[in-house]
Amino acid sequence: MQHSYETLTVETRGPVQWLTLNRPGSLNAITTQMVAELHHYFDTLYQDRDCRIIVMRGAGRAFCAGRDIKEAADHSGSAPFGGGFGLQGYLAEVYSRMRRCPQPIIALVQGAACGGGFAFALASDIRIAGESARMNAAFIRLGLSACDMGVSYFLPRLVGASLASELLLTGRFITARRALATGLVSEVVPDDALIEAAEPYIQDMLRATPMGLRLTKDCLNTSIDAPSLAAVLAMENRNQFLSGQHADFREGLAAFVEKRPPVYHGS
Repeated sequence: MQHSYETLTVETRGPVQWLTLNRPGSLNAITTQMVAELHHYFDTLYQDRDCRIIVMRGAGRAFCAGRDIKEAADHSGSAPFGGGFGLQGYLAEVYSRMRRCPQPIIALVQGAACGGGFAFALASDIRIAGESARMNAAFIRLGLSACDMGVSYFLPRLVGASLASELLLTGRFITARRALATGLVSEVVPDDALIEAAEPYIQDMLRATPMGLRLTKDCLNTSIDAPSLAAVLAMENRNQFLSGQHADFREGLAAFVEKRPPVYHGS
């Protein structure tokens, strides 16, 4: 049963859930309520065997402009959790949940993706940018450190330390074209073509077995921080053994040989 949210919409299209940040009048700025709803949404995904892929986007002309400054200024919307750090820790946990959820996340980024919105894009697994996309670590322009919401973890791993240093120390915006040139996004398309652009990625991932897709995201994220090649090989060997025992592996192999679409049953 799909939960009803006030700051988000979730549309299920077969095995894909389209998650939309839905505060277009405020450029989808992050409020305490949005954080609570994102917590709930990502918590529901761990045991969801029907959802295989998530597409994350923003309603209107922006992806997400970051923290709602009006709410922050009047100190409203105090967070009940967050490890003693209030909303700071409460929001930070969302990015951790994004990385831990077993479904790959495709971010469709148009317009502003600033601060916490930039972090939403970075915490996703694949990023596709509209031509209007402009992303920055806005925190440093607001009297804070630019290292916030996992940005200092994700960004150098995606684009390298040199460009990450430039963007974090200056708070400069990176445009869609430069993001493509530096490997931050997979492609750039007109804003009105973002949904269409996501489809080939979705279809390619759906050709994988449900278990294979989940194990791949898990292994890739773990391998980035693995202490050695031996540790990575051990995880890869485990994953191949587990997926190779599943009936979906035999179906995938048969479908490949017979040149037909596979019919997976999941686990």
